[in-house]
Amino acid sequence: MPVNVMPTLRKAVRELEAEKTQLDRQLAAIRGLLGGLNNAAGRAAGGASQVRARQRRRMSAAARRAVSQRMKTYWAKRKGAAAKKHGAARRK
Repeated sequence: MPVNVMPTLRKAVRELEAEKTQLDRQLAAIRGLLGGLNNAAGRAAGGASQVRARQRRRMSAAARRAVSQRMKTYWAKRKGAAAKKHGAARRK
């Protein structure tokens, strides 16, 4: 006996859409508060926003060589395994 699940699915979709709408409103309110706080902080600092640039860690030459060697070894193993796999399949 077939069971009609469509009404249940429609109800679930309606409930999820209502929850999404509520979350969107809450996020907008929080973003508004954060924007207001950022604007107030900017005015207090003289109008310029104090945004720090992200500092990137630099890799030494020795570290680059080590990574390069590991990757070359990795890909050599991968190519060797693939060649063996394809070679065995072709011989059959």
